[in-house]
Amino acid sequence: MSNPIESSTLWTPEVASSFDPAAEVVIAQGDCLEILQGLPGDFVKLIITSPPYNVGKAYEKATGLNQYLDSLEPVLEQIVRVLSPEGSLCWQVGNYVADGEVFPLDIYFYQRLKAKGLKLRNRIVWYFEHGLHASKRFSGRYETLLWFTKGDTYTFNLDPVRVPSKYPGKTHFKGAKRGQPSGNPLGKNPSDIWRIVVQDWETALWNIPNVKANHPEKTIHPCQFPIELVERCVLALTNEGDWVLDPFSGVGSALLAALKNKRRAFGCEKEEEYIEIAKRRIADLHSGALRYRQLGKPVHQPTGREKVAQIPMEWRNTEAKA
Repeated sequence: MSNPIESSTLWTPEVASSFDPAAEVVIAQGDCLEILQGLPGDFVKLIITSPPYNVGKAYEKATGLNQYLDSLEPVLEQIVRVLSPEGSLCWQVGNYVADGEVFPLDIYFYQRLKAKGLKLRNRIVWYFEHGLHASKRFSGRYETLLWFTKGDTYTFNLDPVRVPSKYPGKTHFKGAKRGQPSGNPLGKNPSDIWRIVVQDWETALWNIPNVKANHPEKTIHPCQFPIELVERCVLALTNEGDWVLDPFSGVGSALLAALKNKRRAFGCEKEEEYIEIAKRRIADLHSGALRYRQLGKPVHQPTGREKVAQIPMEWRNTEAKA
């Protein structure tokens, strides 16, 4: 079961429609490039987004890979301009697929963002267990998140995102601290690739369920960010009161992750329907009614008693005949 979020006292559910330094949350409707061009420079501590993937979804126009990348060049330039000198960019992408061939978008975007002076700090794998099943290649079950900084001095808060140590009783084996605990009482650094499992979070992948039909956060948006994924980045890469921006904000998941943790939020979105959903979700967050998958909640493990976890009778009959 998902739990409603406790309301925060930092902000109200009033959503501004254009940039206001005093606002807590802004959703500007229109083309993100035009909106970004009107924003002040160097003011955003974290830009986190999942750009249109151009992989044939209903709300995207299919174009060639180079044309797709070139179309985002002006947006990338504006993103770098508005990013704080101590700020971070988290750019989450999947794969471009053409005629059955896979082109990993993170590799292509890395080259372009590096050329703009950004510095890659981590390449994070977001792993999920459910999705479409491929018939001519292995089914895709991960996407990547590139974490760049604008400079060498940047915000990084490790303690809020530490994970439980596998061996908290481990001790120093020599020196002045021999016999004393060698770890951190708050847990360990989760590494650049996380997996969230039932007992601990210490292995190699971020196992965060993608937002599908039975996910508590599901809306009509076809490619929705899980709030949990954004929340880790918000906690680690910003401080309270900082601005978090999503130039392709959709139904507002990144904005919700920011507001929940007492940050300011700015989103750009073309579709009025998505904006209305985002505003409703923000109001639900403020009232405590928002359905939300809690940060760090264990991924559901079937018991084997569920109907969908059992071998269909038709398959059993086939096995018996064989």
